[in-house]
Amino acid sequence: MLKIELSWRGLALIGLTLLGLWMVTQLWQVVLLVIVSVIFMAALLPYVELFVRWKLPRVAAVLLVLFMVLAMIGGLFAVVVPAMIDEFQVLRDNAPDDLNDLESFLLDFGIDVELSDRFEGIDWNEVVSGRVAIDYGQRVVLGVVSAVTVAVLTAYLLNDAPQMKRYFFGFIPDGRQPEAERILHALGRVVGGYIRGQAITSAIIGVFTTVVLLIVGVDNAVAFGVLAAFADVIPLIGAFIAIIPPTLAAFSDSPTRALIVLVALLVYQQFEDRFLVPRVYGSTLGLQPLVVLLAVLVGGDLLGVPGILLALPATAAGKVFLDYYLSQRGRSTLFDADAKPDEIAAPDREPPSATG
Repeated sequence: MLKIELSWRGLALIGLTLLGLWMVTQLWQVVLLVIVSVIFMAALLPYVELFVRWKLPRVAAVLLVLFMVLAMIGGLFAVVVPAMIDEFQVLRDNAPDDLNDLESFLLDFGIDVELSDRFEGIDWNEVVSGRVAIDYGQRVVLGVVSAVTVAVLTAYLLNDAPQMKRYFFGFIPDGRQPEAERILHALGRVVGGYIRGQAITSAIIGVFTTVVLLIVGVDNAVAFGVLAAFADVIPLIGAFIAIIPPTLAAFSDSPTRALIVLVALLVYQQFEDRFLVPRVYGSTLGLQPLVVLLAVLVGGDLLGVPGILLALPATAAGKVFLDYYLSQRGRSTLFDADAKPDEIAAPDREPPSATG
């Protein structure tokens, strides 16, 4: 026989937990925006604190940091979007000849395909009009609204970070506040460090792609470099997005140029995966490749593209709590008192305090 006894307090706790889970499922889109805002807050908070230490009012510091980030992102979009539209039109116009060349190339290896005939059978007016255009228009509007919401939430979180921290520590029992401080600091380090590290790797692949395309002589080299920088944010599939468009653009000029671009970008991907990423992130994440793969697959299956983007910072945050659990048994050094934080591209912080 199995006998279970629950107090009224336990029943109330279970009921509140179930209610909270139900609310999360119903408000998942809002929860997702909040999670994204918290991640950006963790990445930008060191810079806000730096400006505050320079005697700049906190509101002004928050607005300055957000303005710089939004101006940079807006400028990059202004560069890449018109160029990509032009490239798409060029590829579409040159596609019949390019596909005939590709058919001849494949035929030398005994592969007989009719790519040009299939391409000529595409009705482009149907592709870019009607219900498809409305659907993509709705997605664009939803994306813009979501981006504005994330920016506003991030601004509020950055501005109210000290008050929220003091409020949070009001629920921590006396004597446990230094421990909670170390957990929060570790969370900020791994989540914010991931975002800042990703910014570094994106910048490097963007510059490398631009230089390679300029040397080879491919049009819109800067735009393709910016596209590669954005694509590098997406784990696993981002490499294909960064490689395929510039290779196709080079192929329209010359198969030899396309081969050079393809080889150069493939070599860089190996360099980034095996050398650059481990050294940029260092011990900030400490995630094994298998864990990264599983996290990306699970995130993509649950939430699609947003899940893929959030998989690694969420997994890194989960690792913080796992390391804390192991540290209680003497098996982890993440929460060592003598351990020095390794925050990528972040300004030096003052020693953390439980009161903020």
